[in-house]
Amino acid sequence: MITKTRLAWTLAGTCAVPLLLTLASGAARAQTIAPYQPSGVLSLNAQASAEVPQDVVDITLFYEQEASDPSSLTTTLNQRADAALQKAKGVSGVTARTGSFSIFPSTDRDGRISAWRGRTEVVLESHDFAAASKLAGQMAPTMQVGNVSFSLSPEAQRAAEQKLTGEAITSFRQQATSSAQAFGYSGYTIREVNVGHGGSIPPRPVMMMSARAMSADAKVAAPVPLEGGTSTVSVNVSGSVQMK
Repeated sequence: MITKTRLAWTLAGTCAVPLLLTLASGAARAQTIAPYQPSGVLSLNAQASAEVPQDVVDITLFYEQEASDPSSLTTTLNQRADAALQKAKGVSGVTARTGSFSIFPSTDRDGRISAWRGRTEVVLESHDFAAASKLAGQMAPTMQVGNVSFSLSPEAQRAAEQKLTGEAITSFRQQATSSAQAFGYSGYTIREVNVGHGGSIPPRPVMMMSARAMSADAKVAAPVPLEGGTSTVSVNVSGSVQMK
């Protein structure tokens, strides 16, 4: 018994730090033991999606010009864009804004600037496809159609998400009920649940050819043909339930 006591004191005197580290390590291992997890917990995921008609159209009109100096070219481009914007103001249901504006030099074989080229854009936006189409056609003699894109308005997306959220929650509950019964339980309680919105697919630009087409019997620009597509809106409901 005396020998054991002396040995213990010797170890404590020469290896105090290692001994403390060993004890601390043991305490850490004790703290990392996984907490108790109740049985009968089921993780579920439900999703609802729908194809929603795109209700907004963006028509990009452009005008290109070449001049000998950038100053006069800038003036010409600005005048053309301002005229288009003023014309759009008189059309109900259609909004217009300036798009990109660029001026760049053209060089000859010797690398010297021979001329200046410029481009200005005006973008028409509307929920009324017919009105936007008619206006774009009327502007065709002065500005060409560069591209057309369709998208889903925030209001339409929120309305779709609200409806889909209810459908996804119903699906989640149905899964929970059927799964609990399949495992031999009579019911369940919800432990946690998350509702996420998948958003909508970005609009796909539609490249258009020149919109200078005139009707056969009159020199009036024909409306630009427009046909929107759909955007996929989705809602995801995930979580876990306690079967009981």
